[in-house]
Amino acid sequence: MDLSDPLPRKVLLAGDGWGTYFDLYAPYVALILLLMTLAGLVSASEAAFFSLSPEERGRCRDSDRVDYQRISTLLDRPKRLLASLVIFNNLLNIAIVVMVTYLTWEFSQATHASVGLLVGVTLLTTIAIVLFGEIIPKVYASQNNLTVARRTAPLAQIGLFVFLPLSKLLVTLSNQVDKRIQRRGYRLSAEELSQAVELTGTDATSEEREILKGIVNFSNLTARQVMRARLDISAVADDLSFSELMAQINASGYSRVPVYHESLDQVEGILYIKDLLPHLHDDDAFRWQTLLRPVFFIPETKKVDDLLQDFQKRRVHMAIVVDEYGGTRGLVTLEDIIEEIFGDINDEFDEEDPEGYRREDERTVVFEGKVSLTDVCRILNVDASTFEEIRGDSESLGGLLLELFSRLPKAGEEVTSAGFTFLVLSADDKRINEVRVTKIVDSVPNQ
Repeated sequence: MDLSDPLPRKVLLAGDGWGTYFDLYAPYVALILLLMTLAGLVSASEAAFFSLSPEERGRCRDSDRVDYQRISTLLDRPKRLLASLVIFNNLLNIAIVVMVTYLTWEFSQATHASVGLLVGVTLLTTIAIVLFGEIIPKVYASQNNLTVARRTAPLAQIGLFVFLPLSKLLVTLSNQVDKRIQRRGYRLSAEELSQAVELTGTDATSEEREILKGIVNFSNLTARQVMRARLDISAVADDLSFSELMAQINASGYSRVPVYHESLDQVEGILYIKDLLPHLHDDDAFRWQTLLRPVFFIPETKKVDDLLQDFQKRRVHMAIVVDEYGGTRGLVTLEDIIEEIFGDINDEFDEEDPEGYRREDERTVVFEGKVSLTDVCRILNVDASTFEEIRGDSESLGGLLLELFSRLPKAGEEVTSAGFTFLVLSADDKRINEVRVTKIVDSVPNQ
């Protein structure tokens, strides 16, 4: 088909109806639809490749699959890839507009249609290109970036090969512009900063590096990741007598205690033990409930850095984490937040060895089932997101195993996931009590 030849206007005028028009225009319409489809695929490819997260790019880089390796190779030179896809997409869009304008002009000349037809068709074509060639493909690709990137990688390779000379020229020009623009700062991801910490010189001790890494990852943590699980909260009921209250407080050893009505889902206030000091010699008639302070409730998705600022503004040291239904999920204290940066903080009342785990060797640790997944990751020295894809809604190691087994496992059962082997050492009819976690060699990167 030679698109440079004008349409046979005399045939149009002498035609025997709309069938003649259809026969003449059908090949051109098919070609326009093909170009529109290609434009949509190129737009989707651009959005998919450049919306991949650092974790997804790392997965492609480390994978043995050919399609993942192809994605990694294309992203080795992101500027050149972007330039090629932009050139490819614009040429397709220009070709569509030129063809539609040309065909509309020929049709209007042959049928003596008004010039308004040309304007209207051009506007409709522009809308179709924006909607079906840009918006819809890019929205879909952003939500399914890895899948779309795998399927459109061959098309991206073709564009990179065909438009290589022009893309090189554009990249060179953009680099010259970058050099002339004064950079006022750098915006690095937490992963890049964490890698930079790993590359620090030998002058930095391991403790200093851990503190730096804690600062880098601090802004990405949520209350759900650092909170003490509901099962581990030490709280008292509001109907206790004063003597019963003092007995529970002496047993708990905490300086601040949540007070609930009927169940832990109805926390009424926080009792500061220092407020009880003037009343130590009072009898059971003393109304200790009048000493309760207001509760600070937070959602489990609240960022830890924002929570630290709220603690400072409100001058409080404790917050109750609630779920979407208002039920109590856990508890976060100022000490929990600080420990995310500096590690475990032990005072004279803490045991020499922290409760909840014991280390058997460099790769093997035995945990209690109630230990939070955040503490598990910290003790195993792995990234806090290691179990993110398999944890579901669980917060503890026992909950993670329930997700993996899809049932309550028995003692002696074993499962492997996320580069670790989990062996249930002790369990009863209600919960998992003890688990041996063994790291598979060279399968899970350290923090």
